[in-house]
Amino acid sequence: MNLPHSVRLVEVGPRDGLQNEKQPISVADKVRLVDDLTGAGLSYIEVGSFVSPKWVPQMAGSAEVFAAIQRQPGVTYAALTPNLKGFEAALEAKVEEVAVFAAASEAFSQKNINCSIAESLARFEPLMAAAKAHKVRVRGYVSCVLGCPYDGEVNPAQVASVARELYAMGCYEVSLGDTIGTGTAGDTRRMIEVVGRDIPRERLAGHFHDTYGQALANIYASLLEGINVFDSSVAGLGGCPYAKGATGNVATEDVLYLLQGLGIDTGIDMDKLIAAGQRICEVLGKANGSRVARARIANR
Repeated sequence: MNLPHSVRLVEVGPRDGLQNEKQPISVADKVRLVDDLTGAGLSYIEVGSFVSPKWVPQMAGSAEVFAAIQRQPGVTYAALTPNLKGFEAALEAKVEEVAVFAAASEAFSQKNINCSIAESLARFEPLMAAAKAHKVRVRGYVSCVLGCPYDGEVNPAQVASVARELYAMGCYEVSLGDTIGTGTAGDTRRMIEVVGRDIPRERLAGHFHDTYGQALANIYASLLEGINVFDSSVAGLGGCPYAKGATGNVATEDVLYLLQGLGIDTGIDMDKLIAAGQRICEVLGKANGSRVARARIANR
């Protein structure tokens, strides 16, 4: 069994986590969350999203958040940019890395962004050209890689096709997302095996929601397949507005506990991470979604 010596966690809580909250969240609270996560040792934080506030109201003010956070050397502060307009706004905010997203399911693509998979990929072409011109790195997301709320099962070959397009387009890394959290360890390994035929595994990442309680099992399965980058959300914040019942991305605290138990280095301080998650949960007035955080807090 060959496990990686180190793993990079991509913290998506400030974006993927908060965008699904119904109550308004102040710029100051968002800034505090990002700074807390930086202080906990996260080396990659997805801070916000440059999308229309009409569609994702919680991401309004992302430029103000980027202007106020205490950026630290060696930490990547990224943003989601669905189109060229979003990319240009991110550039003005001095964002150093952006992400684009496509779906492995036609039905989900239509429900989520009102266009086909092919149309969504075509929209990225001017963005990718602008990113290359400005030397901004682009990360790609593929959603619904292990199931779709509308189409049901998703063929790994379709996942590979979309991931291949993003990689060929210039995305330096492609994150494979189990958006509705229905995947199992066996599904995960089969999907990675197929996608890994076209894209080097060191250029792939895992993004697992925990709806069915399988996220950690899927991460372990991914580790066995040579994946060493995983997206996670502090306190398990998030969900998917287009996938009824889907819970948030797997909690960063829970992933960290798994990795620590395997002797895998992340450079993250568990106590500071738990404090960051608990603080934002208190702001939101909701229970902490991390099992590890709840257990540690209860035993203090």
